[in-house]
Amino acid sequence: IKSVYLNNKELECLEEYKFAQKRLSQVRDMFVFCCYTGLAYAEMKNLSRRHLVKGFGDEVWIKMYREKTNSRVSVPLLAKAKFILDKYSDDEKLLPIISNQKFNSYLKEIAAIVGIDKNLTHHVARKTFATTVLLENNIPIEIVSHVLGHSNIKVTQDHYGKILSGSVASAFKKLDSNL
Repeated sequence: IKSVYLNNKELECLEEYKFAQKRLSQVRDMFVFCCYTGLAYAEMKNLSRRHLVKGFGDEVWIKMYREKTNSRVSVPLLAKAKFILDKYSDDEKLLPIISNQKFNSYLKEIAAIVGIDKNLTHHVARKTFATTVLLENNIPIEIVSHVLGHSNIKVTQDHYGKILSGSVASAFKKLDSNL
């Protein structure tokens, strides 16, 4: 199975697009938030102030348990994710509430409007976080596995091994030109 995720250009297009409808703008924001946090739908839906914790270096972290595996999720809040939270966090729940079915339905509409020729679902945000945001920025796979809350690193390697192969190839190409 080919892993579906957004590349940098697609993610940037999505972030910058000005939607006329509030519902599409909100779903886009929530999707982009998950592109920068890796949260699965259940964790995004349940995210509240108590999950935002000051961590190392006084940075804000999201700390919670994954519903699917009951493993600990501990991910630093990147600036782009914090910006989105700041737009909505006037409530105990930090993001608007919407069903997974409606969320994915609106994502299809968003993809068509923005011109992203991929089957967008909430899970694509998680894959985008792991690949485009982390692995393509040379974050080690052990860290990717940890912040995704995978039960073990083999799960991460099985899902993202092919992407890693592409990174290895480009790293060696760069190395070869330096030698």
